[in-house]
Amino acid sequence: MNNTQSFGLQFIVRHKSKLSEMAGIYIRITVNRRKTEVSTKLFCPNDLWDKKKEKVMGGTNFNHHHINKLLEENRAKIQSIYHDLRIKEQLITPQIIKNYFLGIKEEGRTLLRLVDYHYSTQKSILRASTIRHYKVTYKYIKAFLKKKLKTSDIYLRQIDYRFIVDYEVFLNEYKMLENYKGLSQNSVMKHLAWLRCILNLAVRLKWMMNNPFDTYKLRYKKSERGFLSQEELTMIEEKEIDIHRLELTKDLFIFSCYTGLAYMDMQSLTDENIHIGIDGYKWIITKRLKTDIPVRIPLLAKAEELIMRYKEHPKAVNKGTIFPPITNQRLNGYLKEVADISGVKKHLTFHMARHTFATTVTLSNGVPIETVSKILGHTKIATTQIYAKVLENKISEDINMLRDKLETNSNDHKNRSSV
Repeated sequence: MNNTQSFGLQFIVRHKSKLSEMAGIYIRITVNRRKTEVSTKLFCPNDLWDKKKEKVMGGTNFNHHHINKLLEENRAKIQSIYHDLRIKEQLITPQIIKNYFLGIKEEGRTLLRLVDYHYSTQKSILRASTIRHYKVTYKYIKAFLKKKLKTSDIYLRQIDYRFIVDYEVFLNEYKMLENYKGLSQNSVMKHLAWLRCILNLAVRLKWMMNNPFDTYKLRYKKSERGFLSQEELTMIEEKEIDIHRLELTKDLFIFSCYTGLAYMDMQSLTDENIHIGIDGYKWIITKRLKTDIPVRIPLLAKAEELIMRYKEHPKAVNKGTIFPPITNQRLNGYLKEVADISGVKKHLTFHMARHTFATTVTLSNGVPIETVSKILGHTKIATTQIYAKVLENKISEDINMLRDKLETNSNDHKNRSSV
């Protein structure tokens, strides 16, 4: 918000009726051509008001000096309010100046006060990772207010459709760090989505009448989900690695490739999550931390082998989990080294293991998509379809089977015709 503004004060009189000899004195406040009026609670005779000088002229039996002194005090008070708001780089409108003049404050109805309230009420409810996402959004909001709007805060009633459009443009252009590459389209949309959630809280609190996001459509860019082919997965599996941190990274990645578990769910596994299923084999029975949806995963041989490998690991025993603790950030950093050592050219991330489970390990081997969806903890098949890729070799296998079937049918027909 540009703090370079036009500001004006004008004293005017309003006559209550044509028959009344007295007129009320009002202050007209103008900021950037927007106006409002506030009563001074002072009166003067109609014929004694000097419109040009904006003061009361002398008259019989009327103390004009006292009225004019009070008018100048009111003028000084409003000018002081305006200059204080400018110094503090706060939002300035005629209504805000009027509210300050009348002693009406809108505390709790600003964007940053809402952000603070949101954090204080949600930090013990939401997952730590979600709170971290919100904290980054908070930083972008503050940067937008300071660098684009030239203010330290804004009243919620000032947030409209244009505010969102300007904020999106800012996110597309702004770099939090000098050498930072900036946000992708989908990252911009995610930060807008976080802001939408925060403003929804304001609506529920009745701090806002409606959320301007109601008429704003988030535009996510569809992106290809990376996964490993069977050949690439085998290259990593068979590569011997002597460095412990990279060996652990490789094993955790492979485990996820054969279970479909996300990082947080894998790291939180304990012995209590391992059960004997109805088929007599071991199963993982847990809940997804992201959605709290129960998942039941039959343990494949390679996944079970990795569980046994780390069963006595000191760090795992100390934490009470199946695998030693390691941050997602470090895992993703180490996976780049694992890919280089294994000869895999793709940019590995830990979540790619979940995609690989959905495509290479299950769907491409004939596991029905409904079963894969259940194992992944999805509530809709459409969600699974985002992960699931029909691989070219699977298409080739299916078409070859079709060719064989059609050829067999054709030969049978020829044989019957020749008889």
